[in-house]
Amino acid sequence: MVARSPVPDHAQLAEQLVRDEERAHWHDRALWFVRQKRDAQARSLPEWETLRGLAEQVKAHTLSRLPDYLEQFETNATRMGAVVHWARDAEEHNAIVASILRDRSVRRVVKSKSMLTEECHLNPYLEGEGFEVVDTDLGEWIVQLRGEPPSHIVLPAIHLKKEDVAQTFHQRIGTPAEESDPQRLAGAARATLRQRFLGADAGITGVNFAIAETGGIVVCTNEGNADLGVSLPPLHIACMGIEKLIPRLVDLAVFTRLLARSATGQPITTYTSHFHGPRAGGELHIVLVDNGRVQLRGNVEYGSSLQCIRCGACMNTCPVFRRSGGHSYAAPIPGPIGSVLGPARDPHRYHSLPYACTLCGSCTDVCPVKIPLHHQLLAWRSELAARKLIPASKRWGMHLLKWVLVRPSIYRMAGWVARQALRWLPHSWTHSRLNTWARARELPTPPKQSFRKYWRQRNRHTD
Repeated sequence: MVARSPVPDHAQLAEQLVRDEERAHWHDRALWFVRQKRDAQARSLPEWETLRGLAEQVKAHTLSRLPDYLEQFETNATRMGAVVHWARDAEEHNAIVASILRDRSVRRVVKSKSMLTEECHLNPYLEGEGFEVVDTDLGEWIVQLRGEPPSHIVLPAIHLKKEDVAQTFHQRIGTPAEESDPQRLAGAARATLRQRFLGADAGITGVNFAIAETGGIVVCTNEGNADLGVSLPPLHIACMGIEKLIPRLVDLAVFTRLLARSATGQPITTYTSHFHGPRAGGELHIVLVDNGRVQLRGNVEYGSSLQCIRCGACMNTCPVFRRSGGHSYAAPIPGPIGSVLGPARDPHRYHSLPYACTLCGSCTDVCPVKIPLHHQLLAWRSELAARKLIPASKRWGMHLLKWVLVRPSIYRMAGWVARQALRWLPHSWTHSRLNTWARARELPTPPKQSFRKYWRQRNRHTD
């Protein structure tokens, strides 16, 4: 059953960041800096567009034969000694993970970054079952200490300044109150997390790529936390969506050349770890999760969104995301790709997300697997409107606008009335609470005549 609990829409949640003008500008600049690094890396590779085209082809081909490749992956992973589990939805995924941990008397778990587990809300589920779960990616750990979800799929704490982190560390791990030096804060985090690694009974990771040909999985990190998390404890649980598959090991090179460059502007992630079966004396469990992916795969309009490799490039370039922050989406995956995936999972809950978009197309331009994101967002707007899942005020407003636009005489009269109103009515009337568009904008003084009248006069003088 799909949850349909109401949430504030994107515009309402965005006000929390926009209200702090200095932070909003800083957030915008920080993400644009990452976008510029991505562009520099793309320019350094003459074959960049060829790589994007290859990645798109590999992903599209894999999705077209997904059942075959899933069976091949399971066969080869099992042959290598891994145990493969299948989960229909988030609830089944969480229950499988908890069962594996419980059967082995695990109490303490260390976990590396995994958007799939965020999607399934694994952490709160395991904590409710009595397990101690520690995120070991630095950004993820910071937001975990603060009781917040990540605001970005690659840069989970990008919404926080060093002073925010300093305050959190002072309150939670006892660093000096005045200590805000990033290197010292990172050192304190390293010392604390090292003890968590040494005391862990199990490690949970996500999966960046799974290779059907070999049955192996690949995990990409910059901090090495995934390697530590699965090298010390005897139990490794890898959680992945079924769309993470690629057919062959040789295909991996295409994606590793694209992933880090698109995500953070690096040539490659610091660690690219391959796991082909459990380590000696250990266990490897791989949980393959559907959670709506099979249904989305069959959708002609939005199915290609499953090609996403979770690089976050669309978020770094999106003018709306940069100025509103990831928390304004109230979704496990924010930004343009999240605005496509969210309504596919629950159109009632995420109906406002496709409207958090200027349709500029920048997300499509930077996507390393060429997902036509802005076209899909436009399609979602049409579908949500047809299904009457947008607010009545917006629905009737569009009907009224359509009625005006197809009647030239009414359109000209409406323009004249608007010009007179903006010219003569008090500012408090034209910028009242009813005019939400003017909350953060100052409407210009309108011209004395319409463009249509100006154009007629100009042509008459020209003749």
